[in-house]
Amino acid sequence: MGKNRLEAFSDGVIAIIITIMVLELKVPHGATVEVLLPLAPVLLSYVLSFVYVGIYWNKLQYANYLRIFGYLQRNLISSGQECRF
Repeated sequence: MGKNRLEAFSDGVIAIIITIMVLELKVPHGATVEVLLPLAPVLLSYVLSFVYVGIYWNKLQYANYLRIFGYLQRNLISSGQECRF
C-alpha cells in the first residue's frame, strides 16, 4: 500500500470518527437555559473530543507536509547543484 493511500485512509477514518461523535449528540427539547444545562457535560466532552481529534488530524497533515517539503527540498537542492556551470 502506498503512502498516498494510507494518508487517504487515515483521513477517512478521522472523518468517520467525527461523524460518529456528531451522531451521539441529542437534540434538546427546548431553547431555554434550564433545558440546556443538563446537556453541558455532554457538549463539553464533545468539544474536547473534537479538539483532540482535530489536533491529531492537523499533526498528520503537518507531518505529510514536512515529508513532501523535505522531498522537494532535496530534489531542488540536487537539481540546483547539477545545473551549475
